[in-house]
Amino acid sequence: FTQQARWGPTSWLAMSIYRERRNPLSSVPGPFLCKWTDIFVRYQTVIGNRPRYVQALHRQYGPVVRVGPNAVDIAEIAGAREIHRIGSGFLKSPVYELLKHDNAKSIFTTSDPKFHSKHRRLLSSPFADANLHSLEPLIEGRIRLTMKRMREEMTIRGVADVQKWFSFMASDIIGELSFGDSFRMLEQGKKNQHIKDMEIAAFVGETRAAFPVLSMLAAFLPIPFFKEANKSRNRIVEYTDESINRYKKLLAASPDNVKPTLFTKLYNAGKAGLPDAEIRDDASDLIIAGSDTTANTLTYLTWAVCKTPIIRQALVAEVATLPEQFSDKDVQNLSYLNQVIDETLRLYPAVPCALPRVVPPHGAIFGGHWVPGGSTVTTQLWSLHRDPVAFSEPEKFDPSRWSSPTQEMKDAFMPFGAGTRNCLGLHLARIELRLATAHFFRQFPRSEVSSREGMSDDDMEQVLHFLVSTKGHRCLLEVQ
Repeated sequence: FTQQARWGPTSWLAMSIYRERRNPLSSVPGPFLCKWTDIFVRYQTVIGNRPRYVQALHRQYGPVVRVGPNAVDIAEIAGAREIHRIGSGFLKSPVYELLKHDNAKSIFTTSDPKFHSKHRRLLSSPFADANLHSLEPLIEGRIRLTMKRMREEMTIRGVADVQKWFSFMASDIIGELSFGDSFRMLEQGKKNQHIKDMEIAAFVGETRAAFPVLSMLAAFLPIPFFKEANKSRNRIVEYTDESINRYKKLLAASPDNVKPTLFTKLYNAGKAGLPDAEIRDDASDLIIAGSDTTANTLTYLTWAVCKTPIIRQALVAEVATLPEQFSDKDVQNLSYLNQVIDETLRLYPAVPCALPRVVPPHGAIFGGHWVPGGSTVTTQLWSLHRDPVAFSEPEKFDPSRWSSPTQEMKDAFMPFGAGTRNCLGLHLARIELRLATAHFFRQFPRSEVSSREGMSDDDMEQVLHFLVSTKGHRCLLEVQ
């Protein structure tokens, strides 16, 4: 028995070494232990530091680096473009399905091309740029209310927490566009329970994807973290179902008098067999994707601009040329404002983390390394947007670099993804970013980053989960 006990681990180790030597990924550079485990990158994911960790690996090992026994991260621009191009055959990894509860499928989490195509086809028309402009008065109204609430807070408090107000604004807009009714967080000045639950669900989903075993244990053990998450999920389902049913009843009773939403086509498609559960999960994903991403981008934009007076002065001068009653069409023509937006999306990408894809059966070559079919390849905007060849001084916030972008810059810049799985709401996001930026710097042309209440650059350190967020969960600005 003693001899068997001694030889058991030895045999296992020998077999593991043998398998690794025969693994086609054995030639891909990377940390030694990543040949055997991906626990390090999983841990970095949960603590919100994966992009920095992987970027450090790229600086050490090159643009193609092994991050797990069957996983490779690609920081090569041409390779990333190949992975995400239309028809490439690199499908979303099944890990996305772990982001959702109860095995629910949505347009974001599904790896099934047919499922995705069906939902995308139904949603592409309402999300088209031309159709979104009919919703501009609604968006404009919410932005104007946001500016009013910021000014009120500055008067009373001496500072305005722009992250808070941009978060309320983006959530109210996407709530009304999804369900026909705003969350009214701007009016109330606080988050409602639904948005709190959505934030919990997003974090738990990321944790579940990084450590699936925890989710399995939660089914048998009373882990408080997952117990509260289940309560949040149940409230999300209840709220979303009630909102969908309420809208469908109004639509059936008086189809010509109901406020159109981004999901009206999906509600009607329900008659043709689209389950309400799929509509619910699409709507839930859209609210997460359409609120935090826009709010955090606007937060980092105003902070970065206000930190650099010369950039702020140039932007203020440009938005001052707008007519009193301007529209998004007017703002689209402001070259410097749009350069500021693009530079913010580059340096502070809303989705900085890994986008895992499965290599098609025929395999692929990246940076001279053969990656067999079935392997997982990831790309992260954090690395692509800091490519030193495409972007000189990549850590510098410099909107002027976009005045005459090179082809390398255009190829590396993918803030909304690429191919058929690019962000469905990119046109909506652009409209909100343009209008909110123009209104803010017209309303507050002398805004500065505040040092009151202990506010510092440390508050603005990027916490890099799947979606970016600020370390301090606030951004305080004041007007001199």
